This record gives sequence, structure tokens and C-alpha cells, in this order.
Amino acid sequence: MKTSTKFRSTYLLGGDLEVNRMGYGAMRLTGPHLYGMPESPQNAIGVLQRAIELGVNFIDTADSYGPFVSEQLIAEALHPYRKILTIGTKAGLVRLGPSVDFNNDASPQHLHEALDGSLRRLKLEQIDLYQLHRIDPKVPAEISFEFLAAAQKQGKIRHLGLSEVTVEEIKHAQQFFKVVSVQNRYSVLDRKWENVLEYCRSEGIAFIPWFPIGGGTNIIPEKLQHIADRKGVSMHQLALSWLLHHSDNILLIPGTSSIGHLEENVGAAEIELDQNDLQVLDNLSV
Repeated sequence: MKTSTKFRSTYLLGGDLEVNRMGYGAMRLTGPHLYGMPESPQNAIGVLQRAIELGVNFIDTADSYGPFVSEQLIAEALHPYRKILTIGTKAGLVRLGPSVDFNNDASPQHLHEALDGSLRRLKLEQIDLYQLHRIDPKVPAEISFEFLAAAQKQGKIRHLGLSEVTVEEIKHAQQFFKVVSVQNRYSVLDRKWENVLEYCRSEGIAFIPWFPIGGGTNIIPEKLQHIADRKGVSMHQLALSWLLHHSDNILLIPGTSSIGHLEENVGAAEIELDQNDLQVLDNLSV
């Protein structure tokens, strides 16, 4: 007999913010190549408002998306915010033009300006979750960590997290502040950071995968397609469902600029996977 598995639908972020594990990533609300305003700001606003209607109460963004555009649109669409809404943003990457790569800057001077800018754009007195977008190789990590810890003590930040880090880097940050989230690239097709996920689970840290539906790879294993076809769902939905089943500390933030895709992503939380499905998917990676 095939037994359908159950997963927790919510997570207590930082021990005091209950969020639905199916969240929304606001990166794709910007113009092409994550730069500038979208062609239709009103469409972006509609996507954000529809996400809330669908029960999303955790939104992830960053000051570098646009830059600044994603945060501005969130405030325009949703402020004044519902009490149950948790907004996370990030700093530590900068970009000066559409054809310019992201550059690291986790200096205290930049983080100070970035934090105050995010507070202003999001129309907040305190950011629920503030994540260091990248550890800057040009700046000793403890200097960045010390600034973030001080800003948290000042009341500008409620909880702190990290992005694209190793277990050793998480342990280093934990010497300065409580790490409540880690955002690393991870999906059913990409398990590079499995050891980080396991460490986060053991420490009560939320794990927030970016590219959660396997973005960045064009390889679609036949077994993934087979299970999706059998269940009558898309492969993207199946990939999201697997993450929800895989570990209770995973928070999902699939991003889209389409209401249709948003509804499809949120619908992945309704997919049931049995033990046989999970066994196949657990052993699937490229």
C-alpha cells in the first residue's frame, strides 16, 4: 500500500514569526535582467496582491533587485501591511547598470546605507528578516557581522540571516548573532548544499532555497517527468512539492511576474507524494 506523506504547512521563523512555508520571491518583479522598473508596474502590484489573497504571508526581496524596484513595489502594493505578513530583504550586493554584474559590498558603510534605504522604501521601522546577501571577500566577515548585530540591537532588524554560505560560515556568524535563516541555491536537481540544509535543520534555522525549481539547469530527468505526468502536475509544481516534503525547515520563495504562474506555484502545496514518489525523488539529482 502506498502511504501519502504529510508535511507541516507553517514554520516558526526565528521562534516568533509563524509563516506559511509557501512564500513568494519578489526578484522577478523588476525589468529585464533584474534591472529597472517592469514594463507594467501595475501587473507587478497585482501579482503581489494576489499572493496575499492566496495565503502567502512571507515575501523575500533584496535592495539589489532593480535595484530598489522590488522593495518599492512591495510597499506600493501592500502597505499598510497585514500584521501576519513577514517581509525579508537582503543587502551586500550592488549593481550599477543592466549589463553590470553584481558586486559584493558588505562594508559597514554600505550596509548602513542599504539598511536605512530598505527601511525607507518598505515603509518599515523594523525589518522582520534581514539577510546578508553575500559575505564579501574584501571585508573580514566579523566586521560585517558586528555591524548587523549592532543594527539588530538598535531595533532596526528583528531577525538576521545569511545567503550562499557554508556550514563553517554559519558557525562563524553564530558567534555574533542568532542566525534564523540561510538562503542557498538548492532544488531536487541540485543538492550541492545538502550539508548546509542538514546543519540548519539541526540548529532550528530556516533554509530558503533559491532557484527552488531547478533554475540554471536544462536537464530534466525522465523520472521527474514521469511522476509529474502521472500526477497531472507540472514538473515545477512537483519540484516545489518535493521541497516541502523533504524537510520541515524549508521555506519556499518561488518567484514569478505572472499571476497564472503564481497560482500554479502555490497550488504545489496541495500535491500529495507517497513514499514511493519520495524515494525516487530523494535519489534524483544531476
